[in-house]
Amino acid sequence: MKQPCVYILSNQVRGTLYIGVTSNLIQRVWQHKQGLIDGFSKQHELHLLVYFEQFDDMTNAITREKQLKKWNRAWKIELIESVNVDWRDLYLDLIGG
Repeated sequence: MKQPCVYILSNQVRGTLYIGVTSNLIQRVWQHKQGLIDGFSKQHELHLLVYFEQFDDMTNAITREKQLKKWNRAWKIELIESVNVDWRDLYLDLIGG
């Protein structure tokens, strides 16, 4: 999926959350899963893609990322569960697995 996206990773249901932005969601999540990206997501083993939004341009994606990062945890959980109540790994859907 090569279009601007905001995504949320977690390590378990209602676990630690990471919000990121990318222009290639499949590649970026794969990098997270392989531990290739140093920092917070690697340290907390955030490998489950639990939420994402697609955008027409990167400017809008970055604006949304900044907005979501300011939200409190309860709002983020509510957003995730509005589309992914079971906290499934949506990466598997993207790659057809």
